[in-house]
Amino acid sequence: MLGINRAHSLNESKAKINLSIGKKCIFISHHKSDLEYCKKIATYIMKAGIDVYLDEYDYDLKHQVQTNNPAGVVRCIKKGINNSSHMLCIISPSTIYSKWVPWEIGYGYDKTTIGALTLKGISNASLPEYIKTVPVVRGTKSLNTYLARILGRPQPVLESYGYIKAHSNTMHSLDSVLDWEL
Repeated sequence: MLGINRAHSLNESKAKINLSIGKKCIFISHHKSDLEYCKKIATYIMKAGIDVYLDEYDYDLKHQVQTNNPAGVVRCIKKGINNSSHMLCIISPSTIYSKWVPWEIGYGYDKTTIGALTLKGISNASLPEYIKTVPVVRGTKSLNTYLARILGRPQPVLESYGYIKAHSNTMHSLDSVLDWEL
């Protein structure tokens, strides 16, 4: 069964059901300039059968940002984190300049299982200090392992059912976003 984006208002009732039955959900923490990369990553995660919270469709959050209401922004972010079992912080050169990513990590530290995912070409040396305290997923191969661990299923089983994709001679859907392995 495919995962959903719990931030999307059209998924509100399904999100409540999934939350009540304990379906895993990954809050995707990111800098706004990395949204297109995050959408590809979120699609891949949802195909694996895990829900995500990606703020692109959180219209309440967008309204709070547009009306310059920091308290409303915080409320929306807290709701997304509180309704997630995991957090995946997307690391790019822009992450260093984010004012919200460190806050999200700090808030989510005791509420979710936190990890970080480096985008293509990000070195260990460029990781922000606050990220060095959490497990870092480096590349698609590691992401597959991470997703299998969350689902509690062996990677080969997930690959055989098409939930995740091993790398082959053909292009992987995340090749433009992530390294295969480091």
